[in-house]
Amino acid sequence: MPKKISWLTGGVLMALLILFAFSIWGADRPIGASTYVPYFASVIFGLDPEHYEYAAEVEKAGAWEGVMLIGAFVGGLFMSVFVTKTFRFSVLPTLWKERKNSSVASRLFWSFAAGFVMIVGARLAGGCTSGHFLSGASQIAVSGLIFGGVVMITLIVTGRLFYKKRG
Repeated sequence: MPKKISWLTGGVLMALLILFAFSIWGADRPIGASTYVPYFASVIFGLDPEHYEYAAEVEKAGAWEGVMLIGAFVGGLFMSVFVTKTFRFSVLPTLWKERKNSSVASRLFWSFAAGFVMIVGARLAGGCTSGHFLSGASQIAVSGLIFGGVVMITLIVTGRLFYKKRG
C-alpha cells in the first residue's frame, strides 16, 4: 500500500511554501502560475518589454512562476517516485476508460480543450487557481474564499456530469 501524507503535514508544508513565496527570500509576491504562459509566449516570439506593455507587465512574475512550475513538477515527481511510491505513467487513466472510452485521441483532445479553457479563464480572471485560491485564501481575502468555494462546486458538478456512468 502506498505511503500517504497526512492532511496536517500537507497543510504545514503548503503554509511554509506560501510564507516563503511572500517573503523577501522567495518571490516577494503571491503564488501564481498562469502569468508564465504569456511570459513564455513573449520570450518565444521575442516581444521586447520596452515596446510591448503587457510583456513588461508579466516579465517579473512570469520569470519566477516558470521556476516555480519546474519546481512543482520536480517536487511532485520526487514525492510520487520516492515517498508515496505511486508514480505510474498513463495516457488513459482507469476512470477515463471506465466512464468515457478507450480512445487516446479522445483523451488528448479533451485534456487539451480543458487546459485551453482553463488558461483562457485564468487570464480573463487576472490570475489562476493557485493565485486566487492559495494566495487569496491565505490572506483571508473574501474574493479568494469565494473563488475557492465556486471552484469546489464547479469541480463537483463538472465531475458528475462528465464522468456519468455509461449505460
